[in-house]
Amino acid sequence: MKAAFFEQTGPPEVIQYGDVPDPKPKPGEVLVKIAAAAINPIDTYIRSGAINMTLPKPYIPGCDLAGTVTAVGPDAKRFKVGDRVWGSNQSLMGRQGSFAELAAVHEDWLYPTPAGVSDETAAAAALVGITAHLGLFRCAKLQAGEVAFVNGGTGGVGSMVVQMAKAVGAKVITTAGCAEKLDLCKQLGADVAINYRKEADVDAAIKEFTGGKGVQVWYETQREPNFLRTIPLLAQRGRMIVMAGRQAQPVFPVGQFYVKDCSLFGFAMFNATPDEQRQCAEDVNRWLAANKLQVTVGKVFALREAAAAHRLQEDNTLQKANTLTGKIVVKP
Repeated sequence: MKAAFFEQTGPPEVIQYGDVPDPKPKPGEVLVKIAAAAINPIDTYIRSGAINMTLPKPYIPGCDLAGTVTAVGPDAKRFKVGDRVWGSNQSLMGRQGSFAELAAVHEDWLYPTPAGVSDETAAAAALVGITAHLGLFRCAKLQAGEVAFVNGGTGGVGSMVVQMAKAVGAKVITTAGCAEKLDLCKQLGADVAINYRKEADVDAAIKEFTGGKGVQVWYETQREPNFLRTIPLLAQRGRMIVMAGRQAQPVFPVGQFYVKDCSLFGFAMFNATPDEQRQCAEDVNRWLAANKLQVTVGKVFALREAAAAHRLQEDNTLQKANTLTGKIVVKP
């Protein structure tokens, strides 16, 4: 089969495109013919060596996939040949990834693709949808009527946070960096969308919308969180979620935090159990089928262009190039 792969970590140019042996499903696995894969920042961190993981060689990157089951391994019971499926959590913990024509995937990490939902949409919603859900509901237990805040309402995780919060009856404040993206935030359901380039405007809008009480859930997507600024914007018993910034060591105002009975949750999506992730996927499927989740695909690359896809993701994640709205999809 054709695949994008690399032998050693480094810049995007280490990614090669060529032939590798077809995978064979092991016990509990199914073989998926991949129609679409999506790229996430973690894919670039693994490729660059920023995340130290033991990788098979050659290593195929890519967490997210969507496609069709073509073979069923021993003891696999959830799916049959011909089923459309999507999933995430590939290319982690020694598993090969999704930037290939085929992938042998354990059925625990796969979910049925709803009728009427394209493979591109399912793949693009995978990791970001599960990540947003874990933070909002497993960690922060967001409730109807509460106010949630997330930076970057058109980003991969941010756009999912906006829509999932609205799907359960919460109110949402978010940010974006230009008029076009602010309009998209409102289309996704945000009650308030503010230009993040002016922090004072963001803070003032949060205070105005909440009547000075602050937000119940702050979903922090920034790699360098500013707790001195954000904790005063939390409500009494507010919950803050952090899921980025591996090297960040910000100052933390302990007194301001604990006297309001606030809580701080940190999590990495790939630590969630299969059962926890499946609960997220069931809601993602329900909302996709009901058109309550829109997934913006900003750019589609052919599999042979995987290095360019990684470069675009890296430019926007690390360099803040602001040349991407939505997810990057890669298609064999």
